[in-house]
Amino acid sequence: MRCLVKIALPVAEGNAAVADGSLATTINSILSDLKPEAAYFAEDNGARTAFVFVDLENSSQIPAVAEPWFLAFNAKVEFHPAMNLEDLKNAKPSMDNAVRKYARAARAAGR
Repeated sequence: MRCLVKIALPVAEGNAAVADGSLATTINSILSDLKPEAAYFAEDNGARTAFVFVDLENSSQIPAVAEPWFLAFNAKVEFHPAMNLEDLKNAKPSMDNAVRKYARAARAAGR
């Protein structure tokens, strides 16, 4: 399953890694191991944050993705299932079924 992994580095640990020159090399090392589909970096809620897309075959791979960030940066790591456009197209039949089954009830209830 494709997941968006949001990694927020605490400011103190991020500052220490910038100061000692290890931030980029450590991130590069982790990403080399993970081989993500994509990785983006931005600020979120005042912290250095990475948005990394990985494809997990099963949930037992979660520790392999999260632990390097925990150990290297004391980071906060979140996993969010994600779809690309092809996945969304493939979801149409199940969305149509939900519309047929529930949309009328939702409209009747004023939602």
